Amino acid sequence: MSKTTGRAFENKKLVGELFTLTYGALVSQLIKDYEKDDEVNKQLDKMGYNIGVRLVEDFMARSNLGKCQDLRETADVIAKVAFKMYLNITPVVTNWSLANDEFSLILENNPLAEFVELPERHSDLSYANVLCGAIRGALEMLQLEVETWFLKDALKGDTATELRVKFIKKLTDALPAGED
Repeated sequence: MSKTTGRAFENKKLVGELFTLTYGALVSQLIKDYEKDDEVNKQLDKMGYNIGVRLVEDFMARSNLGKCQDLRETADVIAKVAFKMYLNITPVVTNWSLANDEFSLILENNPLAEFVELPERHSDLSYANVLCGAIRGALEMLQLEVETWFLKDALKGDTATELRVKFIKKLTDALPAGED
């Protein structure tokens, strides 16, 4: 590995670690402010939603991808392009429902959960719930209403983190009355 490549790798790793630690400080502050895990989960989801709403524009510009044709293609783009672009991981898309309206993203390594141990008193905390909100917000901007939640969490003893995404409906642009 060349010196330049080595430095770039080290810088990327440091930026990732700084992001992880900053996120941890944010979650810690939310726990102090809201006390109940359910309220913290709601705040993380809300923050993630707002991030997703804003991030989708950047994603579309940087990825140069067109509109996805179906939910399977959308799932692949989320896992192979979006997660790779923003978190430098590639979750596995799996566990499709029979109706093809629901799938899982399996995160072998969740970069948000690095250096984290959940205290037993916070067993209801969805520590990385910002990811659920970000997916929901981004897809809503692309006219897809989805529900997202964690089915499994490595921070709670599971072997991997499993984020579930369920398609609810296609949204239509709200046009002013009388316009088509």
